[in-house]
Amino acid sequence: MSIIVFGSINIDLVATTPRLPVAGETLLGEDFFKVSGGKGANQAVALAKLGIPTQIVGRVGADDFGTELVNNLQASGVQTDNIFVDKTVSSGVAIITVSHTGENQIVVIPGANGRVNQEDVERLSHLLPAATAILLQLEIPINAVVAAAKAAKGVNIKVIFDPAPAQSNLPDELYPLVDIITPNEVEAAQLVGFPVDGEEQAAKAAAVLLERGVKCAIVKLGSKGVFCATPKEKFFVPAFSIHAVDTVAAGDAFNGGLAAALFEGLSLHQAVIWGAAAGALAATKPGAQTSLPNRFTFDAFLEERGVDTEAINRLCEGDKRTTGITHAQ
Repeated sequence: MSIIVFGSINIDLVATTPRLPVAGETLLGEDFFKVSGGKGANQAVALAKLGIPTQIVGRVGADDFGTELVNNLQASGVQTDNIFVDKTVSSGVAIITVSHTGENQIVVIPGANGRVNQEDVERLSHLLPAATAILLQLEIPINAVVAAAKAAKGVNIKVIFDPAPAQSNLPDELYPLVDIITPNEVEAAQLVGFPVDGEEQAAKAAAVLLERGVKCAIVKLGSKGVFCATPKEKFFVPAFSIHAVDTVAAGDAFNGGLAAALFEGLSLHQAVIWGAAAGALAATKPGAQTSLPNRFTFDAFLEERGVDTEAINRLCEGDKRTTGITHAQ
């Protein structure tokens, strides 16, 4: 069995600056580097590095970037047989500016990602019988995302949906197809139409998303933590304390950690903690896929923070003394 990621594959062109520029301003940058990215590819690498059998379905262009992107996915352990090389368009590119505080601004040129269509969904459908979950994002056309979710639900495969980049006009038919939705503060605010800047607002946003039909809403609040709600339970997990270097791909790392835990049969509580840990580790290093932790680093981080399976089990039973992670029904 494996997890399938259906989504974007980009090359990231990253510039570092003391701070982010304001509109119309020119800043002198400090450094530049090129790394593999794209939300779909990032999530696939996050899973593979945690030891989860992972396949990706998507597109690259017939250019040097495309070759580099596929090679890097393979080197990370991702199965790439279902990446289509589109000779009619360039590979996707993301232009990223990162400040000293780790905040970022990103401009994405979809390229081949913008051509993902029903043909790709059909290739995806052949893989679903051997999958436990599918991860979806919004850097490919929304029609393809909806079609993939429908295909997955048709064979009872768990759909984990990261609604990024932020959009406010998702089709109503998508929500009931989603088992777990994982917006950050900005994305949640776009979806529900009011600011989401803390646990209380996250709870309200999650309630709206549940009303629209999703089975579980997880709102990522960055350094404030993570709020999770289902029709039966609600809980909050504070963020791990780290020194943030670059938050690019931290959300993708969260989704990888979350899905990896569920693949291994852990509870939703445990999965959210795994997601928070993976996201925290990714924020301590620059770049997208280069920042994603391997399983050794990930396990060591959890052990160092005192978050082992026994401690999490106690947390889920209501004992908050051992991990420092709060849990509220």
